[in-house]
Amino acid sequence: MTVHVCHILWSFRTGGLENGVVNLINQLKPDEFRHSIICLTDYDPAYSQRITQQNVQIYCLHKRPGHDLSSFWRCFRLIRRLKPDICHSRNLAAMEYQLPAMLARVPLRIHGEHGWDLTDLGGQNKKYVLLKRLFKAMIHRYVSLSREGLNYLQHSVGVSANRIALICNGVDTERFQPASRANSTLPKTLTATDRLIFGSVGRIADVKNQQLLVAAYIALCQEDAAFQRNTALVIIGDGPARPKLQQQLTMAGLAEQSWLPGDRNDIAIILPGLSVFVLPSLAEGISNTILEAMACGLPVIASNVGGNPELVSTAQKNSEQGQTAQTGWIFSSNNKSQLQQLMLQCQQAPAKLQILGDNARAAAVQKFSLDTMISAYRCLYLDNNKQQEG
Repeated sequence: MTVHVCHILWSFRTGGLENGVVNLINQLKPDEFRHSIICLTDYDPAYSQRITQQNVQIYCLHKRPGHDLSSFWRCFRLIRRLKPDICHSRNLAAMEYQLPAMLARVPLRIHGEHGWDLTDLGGQNKKYVLLKRLFKAMIHRYVSLSREGLNYLQHSVGVSANRIALICNGVDTERFQPASRANSTLPKTLTATDRLIFGSVGRIADVKNQQLLVAAYIALCQEDAAFQRNTALVIIGDGPARPKLQQQLTMAGLAEQSWLPGDRNDIAIILPGLSVFVLPSLAEGISNTILEAMACGLPVIASNVGGNPELVSTAQKNSEQGQTAQTGWIFSSNNKSQLQQLMLQCQQAPAKLQILGDNARAAAVQKFSLDTMISAYRCLYLDNNKQQEG
């Protein structure tokens, strides 16, 4: 008999959290698991096509802005009809819908902490902490993607360690792997010359802080003619601020060496054509885009938030597993001057980038494989489901 997992999400559109759900559904064996997705608001039909497993149903509660109490009743009725074995919510907004899951007597209720946004940087919002403490009794198990999140659940929310599973995101290292720039779908205007290409991938939103990357790049080009002549900038993703970022680059005279195409479905082909991956986020859980960049053999510059320091090794150092080779650099969150310094360093010493990129690929294969993530979720779902039945 298959285990029915119901995933509760705010929405189902392009994003790291959603990408993790897609990977999980596609990789768990269909003879062991079947899935439903409940979206509190809506979903993108095009994005849902990434799910390759059959018979995965997506439902929308069409929650209205603010406190839409009727959405809880709609969720309760839906869950009671679906009769899942597990309800797995992700992040704060979805956590509240563990209440109807409990009232519908779902045997196993799991909640995942995937990071924070601008309203709760670092998880310090007292109202949110109180809310999570109130819902703690309704949730059987928690999933944290990073050690920062695990410590937050233990020390701020008060969840006992034996109720928390630390499961890092995984990356498909067969799909994402190094390749020649000639095979990339980057514009020929960028690849025709041997430019050093800085790139970033993610929804364009304040919390992702692409504006810092654009500001740093413009400043470096204005200050250093060699940097402007020998580099380019690529930002993949969409959001309301994308036209403004493109306008800033155009006004600075950098339109021909920058590319902001919006959302793309060929990231695995684009990434290997880049030289350095940059993630300037103000908050993160465990970044799928960092893992994908590492799997493609790219060194990474990332802000010192969330799980980024757990993914990016900054120097040769001893660890429990032995020597850890450098895969990139970490800079202080929202620190433009530090970001500029690291980008300039990359442009001035490009030979080092290949070594760091090789190290990054090795780390992705050895530590952050998709198989490791899937195995951990399988154990969580099956072992705890058996305990609830017992």
